Amino acid sequence: MGRALRVGLSACFFHADPTRAIFKGKTLLYAEHGMVDFAMSRGALAVMIPPPGRYEGAATVGTEAMVEELDGLILQGGSDVAPESYGESPLDPAWGGDRVRDVYEIALIEAFMAQGKPILGVCRGLQILNVALGGTLYQDIAAQIPGARVHRDWSIYDENVHDIELSSGSSLEAIYGVGGGVVTSVHHQSVKDVAPGLVVEARSTEDGVIEALGRPRVAASDSWIVGVQWHPEFQQGRSAWLLDSRVLLGAFMEAVEARRALGGGV
Repeated sequence: MGRALRVGLSACFFHADPTRAIFKGKTLLYAEHGMVDFAMSRGALAVMIPPPGRYEGAATVGTEAMVEELDGLILQGGSDVAPESYGESPLDPAWGGDRVRDVYEIALIEAFMAQGKPILGVCRGLQILNVALGGTLYQDIAAQIPGARVHRDWSIYDENVHDIELSSGSSLEAIYGVGGGVVTSVHHQSVKDVAPGLVVEARSTEDGVIEALGRPRVAASDSWIVGVQWHPEFQQGRSAWLLDSRVLLGAFMEAVEARRALGGGV
């Protein structure tokens, strides 16, 4: 038997903080447990991808070399994308984002695309996909989109849900076979200008905020790329009226398996 499929997870960062009670002054890389469960629920091995660098006992390990060992990428949610990453300055100091993580994830996106391997972006993952390919973001929905619904409510967090409409003819509509559904909403930023090569796959029914993007594939060797603004890992195993996370994961894993069958890397 061949090895299990390996799905890479982009790491979340807690940067060095001299005031933190544990791991004082140390940088932490982590994965949210629900995301690990989600990624491994179809039998794949989830591998959190460290930033490239020099590790004890090994030569310099580059992004491309790490990607060669993996079959697909899931970009986790988390901190804001830094406005500098799409040519803007923060409108509020609180929206400064994480430029270090942006650089790391953009390099991952470029490497996985160069090797034709599938990418699924979740929440921030949708946003950094759009930025990596040349798009921009609203730094804060409430401040920049008049009349928008509340997309992030800290007090109820992933209990905050709303309806979405899947774009007619989109890949998400094809895999779900329905025109819409109900999803979690835990974000205060969203897509503004859609990157060249990406298409809108879903919008919030109430206010039109973009909820999913995809990249049409021209050749079988092109990366399967979908980004969703909601959190499928938060929806897994919850109420039946939420959009079924297993369908999205199934489509991603089918793309991963198909790419593996083509021979993996370039």
